[in-house]
Amino acid sequence: MTERTTVRLLEDLLRLARRKAAAERRTLTSLIEDGLRLVLSEDRNPRKSKRLLPRVSRASGGPMPGIELTDFSALQEIDDLDSIRRTK
Repeated sequence: MTERTTVRLLEDLLRLARRKAAAERRTLTSLIEDGLRLVLSEDRNPRKSKRLLPRVSRASGGPMPGIELTDFSALQEIDDLDSIRRTK
């Protein structure tokens, strides 16, 4: 059963949605339905990846050379590079 409802959208968003629906030769309703289905089907609890810690030197017990624990941007870059490696 279908129901009617009122949805308030920003003018720009509505204009873009109407253009997309027209370009695909479909109704605005079907475009909105597909968008809602897509959002509702997404996994809302994605698996948390295992957090990787900086490598530790066996000799000193501290971080490996070149890893500065007080430089947050460097740690973030290491984490980003490890994340990229894991996704490949």
